[in-house]
Amino acid sequence: MPESSDSHTRIAQRNQSLVGVISVVAGCAAWWLVAHLAALPAFILPSPGDVWRRFLSALADGSLALHTAATLSEILLGLGVGVGLATIIGYAVAKSRALERMLSPYLVATQAIPLVAIAPLLVIWFGPGMFSKILICAMIVFFPVLVNTIVGVRAVPLALHDLMHSLHARREQILLKLEIPAALPVFLGGLRIGATLSVIGAVVGELVGADRGLGFLINVGRGQYDTALVFVAVFVLIALALALYGLVALLESRALLWQEWRKE
Repeated sequence: MPESSDSHTRIAQRNQSLVGVISVVAGCAAWWLVAHLAALPAFILPSPGDVWRRFLSALADGSLALHTAATLSEILLGLGVGVGLATIIGYAVAKSRALERMLSPYLVATQAIPLVAIAPLLVIWFGPGMFSKILICAMIVFFPVLVNTIVGVRAVPLALHDLMHSLHARREQILLKLEIPAALPVFLGGLRIGATLSVIGAVVGELVGADRGLGFLINVGRGQYDTALVFVAVFVLIALALALYGLVALLESRALLWQEWRKE
C-alpha cells in the first residue's frame, strides 16, 4: 500500500510539472503572437526573443548577478528577521490574552497603512542602504506569520495540555513535544505566504530608493525605455518567489512526514 501511494504521488507530481511546462510554453507563444501581430515598438512590448537576448547580455556583463544577489540578500535577511519576531511575539500573544489586548491595536495598525506609504519614510529615516530594505521585508512578512503562529498555538487541544501536565512535563517539554509539532502545519502555511511577500517588500524598498537590486534595475530600464530589461528583472523576481515558495513547501513536506505516516 505505501509503495502504491508513493507511485501515485510521483505520477501526480510529474503530471503537475508537465502541465506547468505546457502552460509556460503556451504563454510564451501567445506573447510572441501578440507582439508580432500588434507590431508594437520594442520599448512598449518586446518579444520573448528580445527579452531573452537582454537577459543574456545582462548575465554576460555581470549586472544581473550583482543586482539579483543584492535583492536576494535583502529578502533572506528580511524574511529571517520578520519570521523570528513574528514567531516570538505570536507565541507570547497566543499564551496571554492580556498581551493580545495590549498589542492588537498596534499590530493591526501596521497592516492598515499600505507599505508603499511607509517605505519612503523608512528610506528617509534609515537611508537607501540595505537596512531599510530588510526592515520593509520584515514588516510585510511579520503579520501573516504572526497570525498563523497565534492560530497554530491556540489550536492545540486543551486535553493534550492536561495530559502533559498530568505526566509532570516541564514547560520546555510541552513546548517542544506538543505545541511546536501541533502548531507547525499552520505556522508553515503562514511561512509560505511570508516567503512570497518578502520579495514584494524588497522590491518596494528598492523602487523607492536604492543603488542596487532588481528594483533598481527596473527603475533603470524604465528610465532608459529599456522595457526588455524591465521584463528580465520581473521574471527573475518571479523565479525568486517561486524558489522560496518551493523551499518552504519542501520543508513542509519533510517536517510533516509524521502526518503521512499517521494516515497510512
